[in-house]
Amino acid sequence: MRSILLAAGYGKRLKPLTDNTPKCLALINGKPLLQHWLEKLSSINFGPFLVNTHYLSKKVNKFIEHSQFNDAVTLSYEPKLLGTAGTLLTNLDFFQNQDGLLVHADNYCLDDLKEFVAAHHNRPLHCSMTMMVFRSNIPSSCGIVRLDKQGVVQEFYEKNADPPGNLANGAIYLLSAQLLQRLQNEFQDAENFSIDVLPYLKGEIFAYETSDFFVDIGTPANYALANIHAGN
Repeated sequence: MRSILLAAGYGKRLKPLTDNTPKCLALINGKPLLQHWLEKLSSINFGPFLVNTHYLSKKVNKFIEHSQFNDAVTLSYEPKLLGTAGTLLTNLDFFQNQDGLLVHADNYCLDDLKEFVAAHHNRPLHCSMTMMVFRSNIPSSCGIVRLDKQGVVQEFYEKNADPPGNLANGAIYLLSAQLLQRLQNEFQDAENFSIDVLPYLKGEIFAYETSDFFVDIGTPANYALANIHAGN
């Protein structure tokens, strides 16, 4: 399955680590985070891949060029950051009218994704996408979701100071071909996928909860936590 990995951000909260290293190349147990993702996805026969770049893009280019994934990765440089939805909308043709994966590649996840893919294939018929969710220890820093008994998202609470729960959006999405077509027709001006798209799809997003370790490496504390778990 074709996959877009969002990897263009500045990683400002990780400074000074990201002064000279793009966040997607931050080392987790001695290996760049982007490599973890490419290896994980390749192991379940996903690909080819599109990776968007902006900050320190030449370093990402060099990493891909000298990696085993050079032939499988298309690099999409953004002179100005397009936003998570903007990148998706700009590259919809990459999916070739088939289901596709959208990943915020600044997350570190130990889930092997096999059950996630199976959940997508067996999602309720009225659902147009599948979202990975996880239990957050700091729910106020996440996008929290409320599900119905079928596991379908009914409500979002985006970085709410007092959210009603800790089940968080993991920003890993399997998108149906039908949804990708709708995005092109109905969300042409969207920039932020979490804000400009997801709230309008309530009632048709199936949630898969991972029981494996999951963290956004965007803060020094979470980055350290990822390295601890990766070394176990």
